[in-house]
Amino acid sequence: MQRFELIAPCHFGLEAVLKREIQELGYEVGRVEDGKVTFVGDAEAICRANIFLRTAERVLLKVGEFQAFSFEELFERTKALPWETLIPEDGKFWVTKATSVKSKLFSTSDIQSIMKKAMVVRMREHYGHEFFPETGAAFPVRATFLKDAVTVCLDTTGESLHRRGYRKRTSKAPITETLAAALLMVTPWRKDRILVDPFCGSGTFPIEAAMMAANMAPGLRRTFTAMEWHGLIPKTEWEAVREEARELVDLSCEVDIQGYDLDPEIVKAARENAREAGVDGLIHFQQRSVDLLSHPKKYGFLIMNPPYGERLEDKAALPELYRTIGERYRALDSWSLYVITSYEDAEKYIGRKADKNRKIYNGMMKTYFYQFMGAKPPKRGGRGEKAGKGGQ
Repeated sequence: MQRFELIAPCHFGLEAVLKREIQELGYEVGRVEDGKVTFVGDAEAICRANIFLRTAERVLLKVGEFQAFSFEELFERTKALPWETLIPEDGKFWVTKATSVKSKLFSTSDIQSIMKKAMVVRMREHYGHEFFPETGAAFPVRATFLKDAVTVCLDTTGESLHRRGYRKRTSKAPITETLAAALLMVTPWRKDRILVDPFCGSGTFPIEAAMMAANMAPGLRRTFTAMEWHGLIPKTEWEAVREEARELVDLSCEVDIQGYDLDPEIVKAARENAREAGVDGLIHFQQRSVDLLSHPKKYGFLIMNPPYGERLEDKAALPELYRTIGERYRALDSWSLYVITSYEDAEKYIGRKADKNRKIYNGMMKTYFYQFMGAKPPKRGGRGEKAGKGGQ
């Protein structure tokens, strides 16, 4: 079967998480760069990556790469790519997105127009048609320019992979599903450990955690652009991978996943989203303010996306809010705390320096993922071990 070079973009700062995911799917990783991981796979890999990857934003099939310092070079080198081996004569093709960083060619609208013209000329030479109906499957093209190096890809995904299909209602400042999944995977949390999100909003952290616990593939309930690429990916491949994903789901798992929020309407929305995701039976949502946060058990995990104070009128409330987070955390015996925020004084008011701090870009916003490690639980089956630092 034909093998392709595939590129999976992700949030800046979380490339290692995605790399591990791809390797666990059984594929060879080629390069890890800022915001993307390149790997090699066949048609089945395109299906499995789209359906199973939790932290990728999309899956791109690389058509080629070259350097272009002028629009003439861009036209000729785009025309030289083997478009006819990928796009059928009735295919709908266009440059859906172009980005340019530190390159001589920076007008994205001109880039898109010239590349489309070059593709048409190449297809015309191969198929012998003057015009193309473009009534068939969609083949969106993405082009990235970095220091005059151009990478050209077909987008196999369509709508970003963070759109799992379950989030029908959102809160004011939601975290994306892919980012929530990646942050959960940075922690040592596993399904046999307690997980609480006291600022759950529309429920993204608890829902993603429940999907992981149930071994539910994030792309199981949605469609992808490449599902219509029958010349490249047989329909049977998609059906086989979906069946594989369905067979892996285990909703009988025992978990303790909780989500709290002060707003009763938001709690209602979180419940509805969990129902859409098929994991409502695995999560307990409750209206509760953070100052009432407590839990009788030990060795749990707090994970949260609290307010950042983007608006000036909200900033004044942040010291007291983060001070309360710190107080409630200290009252929890042997727990670990994970906080994503852009608030620079988070550690100061939580009252403790984080054991680890990871810089992550949430869209264009620079945020920090503060990791406060609790004690390790004793090993099971023996006399136990002395609890120490580590957040395991």
